[in-house]
Amino acid sequence: MPTSRVIPANEYRRERWRNQLGWTRQIATGGRDDQDWDWRLSIAEIERDAPFSPFPGIERELVLLRGQGLRLCFEGGEQVTLHPPHDRLRFSGARGVRGELLDGPTHDFNLMWRPEALQAELLLRPLVGPMLFFADARTHWAIHLIGGQARFDAASGLPPLWSGDSALLYGAPGRTRYALEGGGELIAVKFTTRDASDDPQ
Repeated sequence: MPTSRVIPANEYRRERWRNQLGWTRQIATGGRDDQDWDWRLSIAEIERDAPFSPFPGIERELVLLRGQGLRLCFEGGEQVTLHPPHDRLRFSGARGVRGELLDGPTHDFNLMWRPEALQAELLLRPLVGPMLFFADARTHWAIHLIGGQARFDAASGLPPLWSGDSALLYGAPGRTRYALEGGGELIAVKFTTRDASDDPQ
């Protein structure tokens, strides 16, 4: 079982998109390795209009974090515009899509996962008091603090979260309870590992 940890924003690894047309800051990957993962969290830095890299077999969800907006232009003519503060869209990584800026660069939270390996549910929530997260053998969480500050209960042994930081929460072993308290806004991603009894997504 991986170890729960906080990942400070200054430790994210900045790298080129797969198609070399933009930059992303990788937060974390899981399941396999950096090149053959089951899930991946990153922040895309979109500085100019450009097509996105294709990811066949991958599901994606994009959340606008910063900027005046992003238009997603899909092959076939569909267009979806993400407006501030935090519009979001889930779509298949196999779809051809071009990102067009509305008024200057954007930063976009980028969740990707393999649906045959796990389920992923993205929640966007204000943090105005305590929040509880439960992890076990099949369920773990990724938390990204969009703004504000927060702290985990002492039992977790985890350091505080500051704006832009992330945390990965695992069961250790069995069912583990994490309490997070503070003020601000966060993204919480719940990952549930599939087993043979699950229906394919």
